[in-house]
Amino acid sequence: MKICDLGEIQGDMLLFGGIYSNLAALEAFLLFAKENAIPVQNCICMGDIVAYCADAEASTNRLRQFACPVLAGNCEVQLAANAVDCNCGFDEGSDCSLISRGWYAHATRQVSADNKVWMGTLPERIVFTRRGERFAVLHGGATDISHFIWPVTKDAEIATEITTLTDQVGKIDHVIAGHSGIPMQRIVDGVSWTNAGAIGMPSHNGSPDTSFGYLSDYKFIIKQLPYDFNVTIKAMKAAGLTQGYHETLRSGYWPSEDTLPLEMRR
Repeated sequence: MKICDLGEIQGDMLLFGGIYSNLAALEAFLLFAKENAIPVQNCICMGDIVAYCADAEASTNRLRQFACPVLAGNCEVQLAANAVDCNCGFDEGSDCSLISRGWYAHATRQVSADNKVWMGTLPERIVFTRRGERFAVLHGGATDISHFIWPVTKDAEIATEITTLTDQVGKIDHVIAGHSGIPMQRIVDGVSWTNAGAIGMPSHNGSPDTSFGYLSDYKFIIKQLPYDFNVTIKAMKAAGLTQGYHETLRSGYWPSEDTLPLEMRR
């Protein structure tokens, strides 16, 4: 397992993931970082640079140019291995699984060989310390990169993930995860588990704004990210990516709910 230890980090931090090939959202996020004077080394990307939207190659190039620490998401792992699917954790035959074939094929064609090699070098865990507390950053779960941890996930399941993660990286006080795309903040067995959502896709909440995490002192705030989603919709239509996620960017609701737990569906 590739573990990147960033050591002690001081000052405000931004934790973000799920760019999902949404270049317009990424540019809006980078503008926020610049306007708030957040150092590049204090910004951590939690993976899934590439997914539903049209600008897989441009988004990857822009993130590499930004040069912040980047964690491997399942999409990066799969693209680096030239795998045939995204390994997103969708149930076989589900609407989400069927829709993913289109955008993953587009991303496979678009992402350059050089970027796929770079994706293969990304760490699976990032750790850092801050004011005497230790943070671990991972993509989905510690047991599986594509494991979904939801706001309604049982404490016992999260506790298992924390135990596994501790075995992998040592004692931790905070976990920051991605993958599910739904923001959440929980405390289980004295360890905080936070998901900042995704900057490239709304959180199935009826708003087109996306989200990221802002860590200041001991507070982790989920920040909303407004951006010009019409630019991304236009690019998706031009690329033929019209299976439903292009409408999500405006409506704020996912095209299918079959991946969500029943209690989180409309």
